[in-house]
Amino acid sequence: MKQMQVWVYLGSIEAVKEFVSVVAHFNGDAQLQSGKYVVDAKSIMGIFSLDLSKKMLLELSDPTKEELDSIDKYIVKD
Repeated sequence: MKQMQVWVYLGSIEAVKEFVSVVAHFNGDAQLQSGKYVVDAKSIMGIFSLDLSKKMLLELSDPTKEELDSIDKYIVKD
């Protein structure tokens, strides 16, 4: 199983709703980390407990190209 980490930014309530609706369909696990807090990225309530004003680390288990493409607009590109 391949783990992948990317930085994402979900700066609004609408972005969180859209993100969760997409990630909920991913086959593998998805976790968001903000500082020392880690939540299930498929849980809207979990994400709302994080600081949405900062980028967060998203860890995915075995993501497909289609799954990554579906969240591309949230991925922080440096």
